[in-house]
Amino acid sequence: MLTAAQLAVAPSAVAQPAGALAGGWGLAPLGGGRPAFYAEGTAGAVLRDTVAVTNRGRAPVSVRLRGSGVPAVFARSGLRIPARTRAEVPFTVTVPRDAGPGDRTGAIVARDAHGRTATVPVRLRVGGPALAALTVEHLAVHPDRITYELVNRGTTVLVPRLAVRADGVFGRVLDRAPRTLPVRLPPGARRTLSEPWPGRPVLDEVRVRLTVTAAGGARDTADTSAAFVPWGAVTGGSAAVAAGAAVLLRRRRGHRTPTAPPPAAAEPTGAVS
Repeated sequence: MLTAAQLAVAPSAVAQPAGALAGGWGLAPLGGGRPAFYAEGTAGAVLRDTVAVTNRGRAPVSVRLRGSGVPAVFARSGLRIPARTRAEVPFTVTVPRDAGPGDRTGAIVARDAHGRTATVPVRLRVGGPALAALTVEHLAVHPDRITYELVNRGTTVLVPRLAVRADGVFGRVLDRAPRTLPVRLPPGARRTLSEPWPGRPVLDEVRVRLTVTAAGGARDTADTSAAFVPWGAVTGGSAAVAAGAAVLLRRRRGHRTPTAPPPAAAEPTGAVS
């Protein structure tokens, strides 16, 4: 990769490049009239290409280059381009090592000193074996909902489907058929979700099971137990215990052996405020 941008005179007969602005400069892939950058590689691969910034105006222009959505590194990110000149800037894109197979999009962006920008799309295809895998973790039952975490353990983007079931002492108390969740899990992603349960039992001990599936054969289940006891019964039981203690105390006081009256208390001698 070159250590500096190459400069060339821009022929006036050449058509405006992709991303051209009314300000007189534009951005495009070098060579071939490509409308976008296309690259393909496996995780960890370093991909190389060159972007051209063309100044068709009569005055120099200064721009800065950056990658958006892709990890792009430029031979030179800050440029001052003379009038009627094209700067050719090599750059690299490194495919993340944890990237799963599939297509990704991004852009190469140029911005001038006046805040005007031009962009060229980047289409990146990540190769490698496709593996669909997920896990359900940290399942918990709350007074009005069920919470859990989904983790994508594979190499593909997953759109999970969820089924919920709960069985109590006297039979099934919750049975929700599989449905698609409104989430997309990229490889390695972890998402905390909740399932509302407003009509849970008042008095029961239940076993809750979540089953999650996704395209490609991904599947996992998680189980947990929960006991529901109405607070009114607990409060009533406490009151009964307290009442029993009061009755016992009264009975003990009623059977207390009489004693002589206590002697008269001495007058206080300390200061009273």
